[in-house]
Order: sequence, then structure tokens, then C-alpha cells
Amino acid sequence: MSESTLGEGAESAVPSVPAPAVARRKGGAAIVIAAGIVLSRLLGFVRERVQSRYLGLGWQADAFTGAFSIPNFLQNLFGEGVLSASFIPVYAKLVAQGDDEEAGRVAGAVFALLALVVAVLVLLGVLAAPLMVDIITSGFEGEKRDLTVRLVRVLFPGTGLLVLGAWCLGILNSHRRFFLPYVAPVLWNVAMIATLVAFGSRVSMSRLVILLAWGSVLGSALQFGVQLPTALALVKRLRIRVDTTTPSVRQVARQFGPVFVGRGVVQISGYVDRGIASHLVTGALAALNKAQMLYFLPISLFGMAVSAAELPAMSSQLGTTAEIAATLQRRLNAGMRRIAFFVVPSAIVFIALGDVLIAALMQNGQFGPAQTRYVWGILAGSSVGLLASALGRLDASTFYALRDTRTPLKTAMLRIVLTTGLGLLFAFPMPRWLGIDPKWGAAGLTASAGIAGWVEFLILRGVLNRRIGHTGLPAAFAARLYLAAGLGAAAGWGVKLVLPQMHPALAAVAILGAFGLVYLAVVVALGVPEAAEVTGRLRRLAGRR
Repeated sequence: MSESTLGEGAESAVPSVPAPAVARRKGGAAIVIAAGIVLSRLLGFVRERVQSRYLGLGWQADAFTGAFSIPNFLQNLFGEGVLSASFIPVYAKLVAQGDDEEAGRVAGAVFALLALVVAVLVLLGVLAAPLMVDIITSGFEGEKRDLTVRLVRVLFPGTGLLVLGAWCLGILNSHRRFFLPYVAPVLWNVAMIATLVAFGSRVSMSRLVILLAWGSVLGSALQFGVQLPTALALVKRLRIRVDTTTPSVRQVARQFGPVFVGRGVVQISGYVDRGIASHLVTGALAALNKAQMLYFLPISLFGMAVSAAELPAMSSQLGTTAEIAATLQRRLNAGMRRIAFFVVPSAIVFIALGDVLIAALMQNGQFGPAQTRYVWGILAGSSVGLLASALGRLDASTFYALRDTRTPLKTAMLRIVLTTGLGLLFAFPMPRWLGIDPKWGAAGLTASAGIAGWVEFLILRGVLNRRIGHTGLPAAFAARLYLAAGLGAAAGWGVKLVLPQMHPALAAVAILGAFGLVYLAVVVALGVPEAAEVTGRLRRLAGRR
């Protein structure tokens, strides 16, 4: 293994030291991150339920969904994912080495450069809103297009604030302050929920989505503002100024480029999906957004939580090349098992019992049983690649810890080619060949993305295996998880068939509760170590009460 594989300084003679906190409590940081995500996501589902009540899957909901996705590219290109990959590995290592002077210089330079670039892009976004709407949501016409343009112009400044919030996340994560940045979106959700409740019954739908966009901007300001004081306090020698001469800043810039392009490629893939969906039936884009909201929940709770906790820990490792490789291999394999333990049953629930979940969370007002079934079909298609996407997050974090941002870029470019080609095939001619309603092209669209996700993951895993040794899930372990999840789904269906007609939320508690109990009982009986860890935590929580 060459020195370049593990980044500059990998051959240092400094003895290997464990990452703080993570070494003392395995999985503790991931649990803290997951707790923050759970709170923010719960509020997100409340927001989505309230939004469904007033907007349903009408054309105004399509306009808001399409508009929201356009400025959101700023957050995805410059936000958490890119800064985590380029900034955290450099900054976290400086903090681990005790170099407060250089760490403060890097943090200040990144903030200044980020603020400057984002300000320019926000201005350009506001001015070029009509052009972007015509390109990205090309199926929108007339009043629907005009409303989308207006919404884009309102939303752009708020997204710029969220990007600056990602700088705070990078600082906080590097100092092992995981909870605050992941719970901060609660304020964003609260602002939007308050807007919907205050105006939902008093104004037209078109006026409501405009007010909702302003509520989003207010929420973005609150989300950024609540993180900023703590982040500033943690950086001991902060110097906010544009600086491109410092070696560490240049290293961030070198790593930023490939990740930025890679995220751009992923964004193009997402915009291709939205563009295709905008040519399907009315409501397809809004339904796709609702399905993706559920799809990203296990990715965020487990894939992102574990990856976010591991990135600063992996990046802080010091020692010889062999020592670092062994540590990364061990952490990666353990992280994959933790992710799969929760994501495999999530995928089975989405496929087998997704209607129960969607009805409980969203079915009310303008959103009825027909809309529930439609979103369920799209969600089931998404579940094809759920495990691959979640595990891919951790693989990417490992590459970033190795200071390799180019390999994830190359696989992302391959993914967009596959997603586009398969998406067009599955969304348009496939429903006609199968003799089904063309609206189900949206489900084919998400399934095609899942197939591309598996190809990307397998390539990433193959490269990592050559660099740090064997990684991945043992076949026997995966088989036990799928067996337990399948038996859990059968139990859930049994409860569903015998239940009398009741409120969707109560039905979900009974049906999904049966699934969860059976899944946990089976994995415990099969001797899955992660099951013992979960039951141990549950017993400790019960003991405290």
C-alpha cells in the first residue's frame, strides 16, 4: 500500500491513538446523531402531514416541490456533504494534533470563501429563476410555471443560510458536538408548520405556498443562528478572512473540487428524476417528494448518522500506514453491520407495509387512500437501493478519511449515466409494455435509481477492499437479517388482515409494532450481536425508569 493511498503524513511514526469518545463508547456518537435526526425528522413528518392536509397532491404542491428542489442545489453542492468530505478531515486532524492556530486559520478561511461564493450564487439564482425552472421542471406551464418561478426567488436566500449552517456542522462534528447540528432543523420545521397552521385555512393554495416559502427562509435563519454561537466558541483562534495561501486551506480546496463535482453529478441525477416526473401525471412530483422523504429517513438515521460519526474519528487516526488501514477496516465493517441491522428491516417495511406507514403519517384532508397507494408504489421502488445507498455513505466517508475524493466522483458519474438511461426506460415505455397506468412510471423511476445505487456501492467496496483489506457484510449475517425482516413482515400482514377498521395511526402502531417485535425476537434467537446491543440498551433505559 503506497503512502499516497492514506494521504499526506500517513507514515508518521506517531503511535496510533483512538478517536476520542468513539473509542470509549462504541457507536455512542452515532446514537447521539441519530437522536438529533429523529427529533428533526419527527417534526419533518408533522410538517409534511400538515402540508398534505392543506395542499394534497395538487398543482400548487407540485410547484412548491419543484421550486424547493432548485435552490436546494446550493445546500447539496456546498453544504454538509461537501464540507464534511473536504473540510472535516483537514480541520479534525489539526484539532487532534493540538494546532489551534492553523485550525482557526483554516476554519476562518473556509467560512469567508463559502460566504462569498454563496452570496454570488444566491444573487445569480434569484436573477436566473425563470431559466432554471424551464430547464429543471420543463413540464410546468402557465400559472404553475409562474408560481414556481416566484417561489424559487423567495427560497434562494434561505438556502444560502443553510449552507453557512453546514460550516457550523463541520466545526461541531470535528469537536464531537454531534447533537446540536442534527437537531437544529427542528426550528426550520417549526417555522414552516407555524406558517401552515396560521394561514392554511385563511388564504388560497397559491398564496399559502408563497407564505410557506417565506416560513422556510425564517426557519433557515433560525437553524443557522442556533448553531453559530457554539461553533464560534469552539474555534480558539478563529480568523475570518479570505486566504488561499495557507497549505491546509489549499488541501481543503484540493479535496473540495472532486467532491463538489461529485455532488454536482448526484444533483444532476436528482434533477433528471424531477424533470422526468414533471412530465408524468399531475401530482407525480409531489408524490415522489413524499416517498423520498420516507426513503431518506433510514439513510439519515443510520447511514448518515454512522458515517457522520465515523468521518472525524477516521480522519483523526494517526500512526503507520498499516495501523491506519487496519483501524479503518475494523471501523468500516462494524459500521456496515450497524447500518444493515436497521436498514434491512426498513426496506422490507417500505415494500410490504409502506401503505400503513404513509397513511399514518400523511393521510388526511386533501391526501386520501388513493394518494397513499400511489406514494406507496413509489416508495417500494425506492427500497430497491435503500441498503446500497446507506452503506455507500459509509464507504464514501472512508475514502474521504483516506484523502481520496476522486474515486467517489468517478462512481457518481457512472451512477448518473445509469440513472438517466434506466430512468427514461422505466418511467415511460416500461408501463406501456406492462400494460399498466402510465402514472406508475414514477415507481419505475425510483427503482432505476436503486439499481444504479447498487452498481455504485459494489464498485466503491471493490476499491476499498484492495486498499485496506476485506470489507462488507458477511452473507450469513445478511441472510439472518432478511429472514427476520421477512418473518416480521408476515406478522405485520397477519395483524393487518384481522384488524377492524380503525384510525390509520392506531393501525400503524399495531401492525408495525408486530413487525418490530418479531424482527427483534428472531435476530436475538439467531444470535445477531447487534441485537444483543440493542436489547441491552433497552434494558438499561427501562432500568433507569
